[in-house]
Amino acid sequence: MTAKHAPKPLRVVLTDLNAEVVAAWRTAFAGTPGVEIRTGSILDVDADAWVSPTNSRGRMDGGLDAVVRRHLGAGIQLRVQRAIRDGHGGELEVGSAVCVPSGAAVPRFLISTPTMRASAQDVSQTLNVALACAAAFQAVHRQNAATPGSIASVALVGLGAQTGQVPAQVCANLMWTGHSLFQDHEFTDDDELRRTVTDQLTDLLAAPADRPVRLAVPARTGRTARR
Repeated sequence: MTAKHAPKPLRVVLTDLNAEVVAAWRTAFAGTPGVEIRTGSILDVDADAWVSPTNSRGRMDGGLDAVVRRHLGAGIQLRVQRAIRDGHGGELEVGSAVCVPSGAAVPRFLISTPTMRASAQDVSQTLNVALACAAAFQAVHRQNAATPGSIASVALVGLGAQTGQVPAQVCANLMWTGHSLFQDHEFTDDDELRRTVTDQLTDLLAAPADRPVRLAVPARTGRTARR
């Protein structure tokens, strides 16, 4: 009998052209294993999947979405919108994400996760970044459950830090929270994920800038420690 090998840990690349976002990541993710932090364009990152912050209809007409669409071709928007139509009734809530084949060698998948409902919206006073980041990582879980090992690396930018006007340190802290949920729990559905984040709204809002919050996952699943 051949012994089973545990899957490799996910390689996470955080990359952005905004030096403030990069510096904030270095504070929030200090000591977090498996996370690489770079200054630069996501287009230059060799990863199995890229994460693009989108709007609820999957219209790739602004921000990074537009850059990715130009890079991968117009067909990527059609695939994203088809996935939203088929799996989410045509509108993707914040706290959900779709993962579609990119049609390219790099990345092989694009994960679209809304940080806002419309194409340009101030989300600086919301938890949308934590919800979007957590949803993107859950999409990795689901893709790997369907095809084991298909996503071993994923690249993300500062979600909501450009069009969404989220301050750099707030963006970094909320993304750390989303990443920690990926480490702690695989959610069975998006509603459970949204409840886990929104039920602990006070903890997130009260967190000091230098101490991002690790949310407590449902008791039946394990860890509740906070950093």
